[in-house]
Amino acid sequence: MSIEERDRRDGGGEPRKCENGEEPDRREEASGSGEPDQFTTESVTVEGSSETDASQVPTVPPGFRCGFVAIVGEPNVGKSTLTNRLLRERLSIVTDKPQTTRRKTLGILNAEGYQAVLLDTPGLMAPRYELHQAMLREAREALVDADVVLFLVEPDTRVDVPAAVRESGGRRFLVLNKVDLVTRKDDLLPMLTAWNDTGVFEELVPISALEGHGTSALLDLIVPRLPEGPPFYPVDELAIQPERFFVGEIIRERIFERFEKEIPYATEVTVEEFHERPGAKDYIEAWIHVEQPSQKAILIGADGAAIRGLGEDARGMIEEFLGRPVYLSLRVRVTPKWRKRPDALRRFGYRG
Repeated sequence: MSIEERDRRDGGGEPRKCENGEEPDRREEASGSGEPDQFTTESVTVEGSSETDASQVPTVPPGFRCGFVAIVGEPNVGKSTLTNRLLRERLSIVTDKPQTTRRKTLGILNAEGYQAVLLDTPGLMAPRYELHQAMLREAREALVDADVVLFLVEPDTRVDVPAAVRESGGRRFLVLNKVDLVTRKDDLLPMLTAWNDTGVFEELVPISALEGHGTSALLDLIVPRLPEGPPFYPVDELAIQPERFFVGEIIRERIFERFEKEIPYATEVTVEEFHERPGAKDYIEAWIHVEQPSQKAILIGADGAAIRGLGEDARGMIEEFLGRPVYLSLRVRVTPKWRKRPDALRRFGYRG
């Protein structure tokens, strides 16, 4: 049955068989309409000479700088907010709950004379699950790649520099975020002095990523520390992840915003189908994985109300991000103990 026939028949796509051979509960579905489009990779064959035309290679002005900037810190210190502020785009998902970011997100800041590749990372924390171990690996990999390391802390953070930050090879900055919450500005100096006494950082920068205070000054300090060289990525790109990655992240963000307690942390989103359809809405089918049947029941809600509300919310944000209408189908399935299972994490795209 074609996708178009699915639309006409039941608004959600033909049900797949679950692992137990049964069809999923029809209440698991929610449809939507809208948003951004995924980066697609196509194979192109060009006949003729395989040599590169030198006239088509973009020239790099003398003194051009390009490098990786890792943004690291404990959960919920504002790493994703700072990433979005520097990019002037809402690329990383942001909620008021810790551990929202699970994978390294790469954002490309292009400007005259430089390209800064921003690496938004999961929070540095003591791992409890295999999922946390995978998240820590993402953060540590970013530190290995970085030319500049931004270690974000809050005003009340205990002065303690993680070994991974101390051992990183990049130029290290201490970024004191959320200074807008400090009522007495005279209190900032002793905080910065305590971090300076660690001897780890060459710059100490107070900012408010949320309000934008100090972020321009921070960028002015970063750029001269980037190595000279050509851009790593095309200068008209904002990210390298495919659009389906950001669609999954948007759905996960809306789960964090709409549900409480353990539900957001026990969910993972996989985008199973993503079809661009000229002249019609893009078709997106996403699965929300939970660990227990009780969590599935909460996500679906009475008569499917919760999953429909989530679908409508996510669809609107996806359409805004992609810039075109989409048809969104959401389904929920139980994947027991997925946070503790290396096989499940690999299936979800986490590296071992």
